Parts: sequence; C-alpha cells; structure tokens
Amino acid sequence: MDDQRTISDGPKVEVRATADGSPTLYVPALHEHYHSTHGARQESAHVFIAAGLRPLLEAGLGQPGDGPMHILEVGLGTGLNALLTLEAAQATGARLTYDGYETYPLPPAAISALRPQWADKPALSAAFAALHASPWNTAGELTPAFLLTKIQLPVEDDNLPAGYYDLIYFDAFAPEKQPELWTEAIFQQLYAAAAPGAVLVSYCAQGQFRRNLRAAGWRTEKLPGPPGKREMTRARKPA
Repeated sequence: MDDQRTISDGPKVEVRATADGSPTLYVPALHEHYHSTHGARQESAHVFIAAGLRPLLEAGLGQPGDGPMHILEVGLGTGLNALLTLEAAQATGARLTYDGYETYPLPPAAISALRPQWADKPALSAAFAALHASPWNTAGELTPAFLLTKIQLPVEDDNLPAGYYDLIYFDAFAPEKQPELWTEAIFQQLYAAAAPGAVLVSYCAQGQFRRNLRAAGWRTEKLPGPPGKREMTRARKPA
C-alpha cells in the first residue's frame, strides 16, 4: 500500500500507512488522522478491545442464554473498531448489538482503498464490505450474532435508550477538533444511556475530558496508552 494516497471523491481524505503497517485516513481540513500514526490497528486493539471489550467478554456478557451485549460507538469512521470487536466476540461465541454513530460517511474510494488491509483475513474482509454496504439508520446482521446499526446523525441530536449500553467506545476526533463532542452534556447523555456497571473507553487522556466525565457521574481511571501515547481513559457507571 502507498504511504499516502489522496481520495478524490467525497470529502477530501488521504489514505496513509501507520507504523504497524495498517492504514488510516488523514483529513487535511482538520489536520487530523482517524487513528494513531504509531499503529492504527494496535491502537484500536489496545484501547477498545483490550481495555473495553475483553474484560466484559471474560465476565460472560453476551453469552448464549443471556441477552446480547449492547455496544455504542461514537465515531464509527473506517469500521476498524467494529471489525476487531466482531473478531474478538466470535472467538468467545458472544452475541452483540452494535450502534455506530458517524456524521461523515467515508467516500467510496476510501472504502476501496482500505479493504486490502483485511486480505489476510477473508471473513473480516467480507465483514468490512458488508459493514460499508449496509444502509444507514437500519439494523442489519454482519453475522447472525452481530447486529449492526449505522446511524448518520450527531449523537447529541438523537434520543438514546435509557440504561441500555454495556460498553461505549468514545472515538470522536480530538477535543480541539470536535469540541462539541467532549462536553459535560454529552457525557451526561451517555451516562443516562449506559446500563449499570457499563464501561466507556477512549484513547483520550485530557484532564478536562476526565473532569467532564466525573461531573456527569462517571468514575474514571487512567490506563497505560497504546504505543506513542502515555495514557488512555476508562470510565465506569456505578453498578
């Protein structure tokens, strides 16, 4: 894959290789990457899978005989978090519902340019294609155990179900790029939508972010960050 490739159709984005060999997108207008340049896939696996999803899977959430685990992602983006979530859940037999909010869907050329990263994993390559082909604002199965709903709407403009989500991936662009998504009001909204004992994880370690989380009722903790980042944040809603 080229280190950099400009996508011509839709909003201007560039495909760029990251240090672990996996690609990410760069938005020149925001001077912002979708993932860490130190490694897109390893950042996602560290922050969202290892710190967020895996402990809940190990606790038995989503197993047959119980209801599915409900996941909310703010910032669906390239679908990387969703696909790694699918892979991890399949290894345990867990059932999931996955609601991903995204205000700016990817242009088709960007989707085509990103698909080769899954060439060594045919099942995930097929899931990547299905994820991006699925219609917006309609629930559909990526697999019989993974129900996906892509929502093209700012999360703050939607009425989220109360006490519903077991896990929240907060993967919006950085606070200085999308300040409207990092407010105390947003985290109050997410707190109300979270089930008792729910977990929220984010790559961000900014002090104001954590203060806003705590003001909304979340209990925060610092965890070691992925390569290139000293810390990340995990928060919990009291059970």
